[in-house]
Amino acid sequence: MSPQFVLTIGRDALTILLMIAMPVLGVVMAVGLLVSIFQAVTQIHEATLAFVPKLVAAMVIFAIAGPWMVSTLVDFIRRTIESIPSVVG
Repeated sequence: MSPQFVLTIGRDALTILLMIAMPVLGVVMAVGLLVSIFQAVTQIHEATLAFVPKLVAAMVIFAIAGPWMVSTLVDFIRRTIESIPSVVG
């Protein structure tokens, strides 16, 4: 196993991680910003008002993008496992 191969697998893993995390993080960040603006305008500072919408948005994104996330992870894992014989032998 060459150092180049290890670095390639690590880079691919980080790329897949970012691709999978971005939809959820982006939507939760946008919802958090909107809730913060709403709280600042109305001067309502309730902790559940900040938490619940972000939780609901994350669940909706997982429901919508979940199959894509799982298939992307399965493809990466399949490629990694299938490359084991070429690395060992």
